[in-house]
Amino acid sequence: MAFDLTEDTFLMYAIKHYDNSGCKGLSEFYEDMKRFKYLKRLLGRYNAGKGLKDRLILNHIIIINNLFGPEASVNMLFYKMDRVYWSSLKTFLVFLNIMPENVVLYYNVNESDIPIDMEIANTLRRI
Repeated sequence: MAFDLTEDTFLMYAIKHYDNSGCKGLSEFYEDMKRFKYLKRLLGRYNAGKGLKDRLILNHIIIINNLFGPEASVNMLFYKMDRVYWSSLKTFLVFLNIMPENVVLYYNVNESDIPIDMEIANTLRRI
């Protein structure tokens, strides 16, 4: 079943795909959802020239991937991130080998339409 991500459906989509067996309540789910905001802030700092916290970004993406699964996490990440961050985000997802050919939002996005951020790619090669 295709699921169009919109502001109205995002939370339902997140709950449907959330898989945290140790979750002790709704407050923990909302704490996990804050990772999207933290990641957006980190990518914003990088785009503003305030440095790249590559390992912290990787940690947030890995945790989101573990909580929601690869397909849902990628769709949710692209939905929550502004387009100006897509190149940076794609570079991290390619590094983690979880970037799909298509991202499903309320429209399809081909991964080939999003460039790799070479500065981030060079930093990740050194890890």
